[in-house]
Amino acid sequence: MAYLIQTFLFITVVWVARWLWLLVSGRRILSNIPGPHSPSFVTGNMREVFSPTAWDYHMQLVEKYEGGVIRIDGLFGEKQLYVFDPKALHQILVKDQDIFEEPEYVIRGTRVSFGEGLLSTLGEQHKKQRKMLNPVFSTAHLRQMVPLFFDVGKRLQAALESRVQKGAQEVRRTILGGSENLHDARQIDLLTWMTRTALELVGQAGIGYSFDPLVTDEVPEYILSAKRMQTTMHKMYLAARYILPKVARIGPPKFRRFIVGIIPWKTLHEGRDIVDTMYGTAVHLYNIKKAALDAGDEAVSAQIARGKDIISVLMKENSNASSADRLSEDEIIAQACIYPYRASLNATSSALARTLHVLAERPDVQEKLRQEIRSAQKEGTDLSYNDLESLEYLDAICRETLRLSMLIASSFIRSRKDAVLTTSVPIATLDGSTTTTIPVPAQTGFFLSILSANRNPAVWGPDALEWKPERWLSPLPQSVLDAKIPGIYAHLLTFIGGGRACIGFKFSQLEMKVVLCLLVERFKFSLSDKDITWSMGSIAVPSADGKHQLPLKVELAL
Repeated sequence: MAYLIQTFLFITVVWVARWLWLLVSGRRILSNIPGPHSPSFVTGNMREVFSPTAWDYHMQLVEKYEGGVIRIDGLFGEKQLYVFDPKALHQILVKDQDIFEEPEYVIRGTRVSFGEGLLSTLGEQHKKQRKMLNPVFSTAHLRQMVPLFFDVGKRLQAALESRVQKGAQEVRRTILGGSENLHDARQIDLLTWMTRTALELVGQAGIGYSFDPLVTDEVPEYILSAKRMQTTMHKMYLAARYILPKVARIGPPKFRRFIVGIIPWKTLHEGRDIVDTMYGTAVHLYNIKKAALDAGDEAVSAQIARGKDIISVLMKENSNASSADRLSEDEIIAQACIYPYRASLNATSSALARTLHVLAERPDVQEKLRQEIRSAQKEGTDLSYNDLESLEYLDAICRETLRLSMLIASSFIRSRKDAVLTTSVPIATLDGSTTTTIPVPAQTGFFLSILSANRNPAVWGPDALEWKPERWLSPLPQSVLDAKIPGIYAHLLTFIGGGRACIGFKFSQLEMKVVLCLLVERFKFSLSDKDITWSMGSIAVPSADGKHQLPLKVELAL
C-alpha cells in the first residue's frame, strides 16, 4: 500500500508541474487573441459556454469578435481557443488531423467503459478500424437495409396510431421511470418514442438485436441504464478528466478493477456495474454471431436482420481480411458495445424530435411535405432508397434542421505538439495588429464550435438564424461555397469532418427520412399547451414541465 501511495504522489507532482508549465506558456502565447472576460479563475468561461441556455451566448461571441478564432478561459485559468473559422477548422480536422486529437481523458474514459472501438482509438489503430467499417456504412449496404428501417418505422407508426385512436380515454404511460396520466391520448411525448425507435433501429440494423418491440409504453431497461450511465459520468467528470488518464496506465486491467472495487465511492461502483452489463450484452451477442458465422450462411440468415446488420457484416469481412487489416475480437466487441449506447442517447432521435417540433410550428411546411411524400408513394409498396433520395423537400427540411437547430454544439480537441493555426479571415489582436497565423503550444484546447460554424452570418448571410428549408432548393450563396466548411455533410459541420467524421452519418440520414415519411404521411402534428424549451448539452434535448420530453398533439392526417 505504501508503494501505491508513493506512486500516486509522484504521478501527482509530475502532473501538477507539467500542468503549471502548460498553463503559463499557454497564457503567454494566447493572451494576445481577443476573447470574453473570465468571471472566475476556477471555472473560466465554462459555465457560460456549457450553460443549458447558452444558445445566445455562442451567437454573441460570433457577433462581437471579428474572425473565427476567439480566446476563452477553461478551468483554472487555462487559455483555450474557440474556433469556427473554416480554414482553421480544415487544418484541425483534415490537413493536420494527426496533430489535433481528442483529449486523453475522453479516449481513455471511452476505452475503459466500452473497449477499443472506433471512438476510443487514435492513429493507425483508428484508421484500420475505419477502413474495415467504411464498407458496412456504404450506400450500397444501406440500400439493403431500407426494408428493415421501414419495418421498425411501421411499428412506431402503429404504436402512435393506437394511442391516437384511443381519443379521450385515460392512458397510463411510463416515461423514463415516472408515471403520467394523459386524459387526451393525442398529446404524446414524441422524444421518448424517437429515442426508443433510434435504439431499436441501431439494435436491429447495427448489431442484429431487438431491444424494444415498440408496443407498450414501457421504456426499455437499456435506455434507463444508458441515462444512468450518463448521469454517473457527469458526477465523475473531474476524476475522469484529471485522474483517469494517469491511473489507467497503472498495472493490468484486473489490478485496476481491484482498485476500483476497494475505493469507497458509490458513484464509481454504479458506473462499473452499468458498464459490466452493457459490455456483457455485447460479448453475448458477439458469441451468438460467431457461432452462426461458423455454422454457415443458413444460420446467419436466420438471425434478426438476416445477417445484414453492421456487426455481422463486419465479422464476415474481418474473417476474410489480411492479417494486417484484421481487427481483434475485442475491437469488434467494442463496436457492438458502443453503438447501442450512443443510440440510446442519440443525436438522431433529438434531430427527429426537433424536426417534428418545427413542423408543428409550421403547418404550411408540414402539409407541403405530406403532399410530397404521398405523391412519391406507390400502392402497396414502401419507398425505395432512390425514392427517399428523390424527395427534395424532405431532404431540405432535414438539412436545414441539422444546420440551425444544432444538436451537438461543439467538439473538444487538443494539440499534441506545437503548431501554427491559419485563419481565412484576419484576427484583430489585442496589441492593435492583425494576423492570419496563431502560434499554439502543445496541449492547447480547442472548442470546435459546430453551432457557430453552421450559423455564422458571414457565411450563411443575414438570414442565417432563420429556419428556411427553401435555401437548399436553389443554389447556395457564393459565401457558403467559398467557405469550404470541412464537414462530411452538406457544407455543414454537423457530422464533423476528416478522420473523425461521423462514420454513420448516412445511416442517420436514412433513419430520419424513413421515420419522417411514415409519421408525416399518417399523422398531423401541432403544438400542445405546454411550453417547450431546448437545452444545450452533450446532445440538445427538449423539456416541458421540468422534464425531458416533447409533448405534441398528434392526430390522423386527412
